[in-house]
Amino acid sequence: MRSLHVLVAATTGLLVGCADAPAPSDEAAASPTTVASTMTSALPTTSPAVHSTTPEVTEVAQGTIISTAASEFGDVLFDDTGQAIYLFDIEQSATPACYDQCAVDWPPVLTDGPPGAANGAKADMLGTTARADGSTQVTYGGHPLYSYAHEGKNEVRCHNVTGYGGLWLAISPTGEPAPL
Repeated sequence: MRSLHVLVAATTGLLVGCADAPAPSDEAAASPTTVASTMTSALPTTSPAVHSTTPEVTEVAQGTIISTAASEFGDVLFDDTGQAIYLFDIEQSATPACYDQCAVDWPPVLTDGPPGAANGAKADMLGTTARADGSTQVTYGGHPLYSYAHEGKNEVRCHNVTGYGGLWLAISPTGEPAPL
């Protein structure tokens, strides 16, 4: 860990043109704040361009990955766990209509970050929509995405199934329902 702090301090010194800044002592290297403080105190105070010497790290949540795989209905969408993905045909926009018991049987495909595409899924067709509970649901081609709770991984058993007032359809990589 000490060498990482020394590397950060050395890199910071090069970035701000302070190659002659004092090296942190062993005690100072134990804390990134101390390293930053040591480096900052070595900087000229008249330089308005220098605001911080510690690199800012922003953690980005990994979003749900949507991919495609072969099925008896052709290539269809799956999530990153191998669960088949469906659309609900009564939803004519990105606004979800499946809640309560519907969402228990047909769980929405949720994400904590921007969704990603793999294996034939199209990144430009992915999006998100807000659910009433504040969670974020993945969309594809403008359709909110769902899986079926009573279906195993890598199975597509619920294509062209009626329930909750609409038709549930597996989705092709083009964003259209898979052939019947």
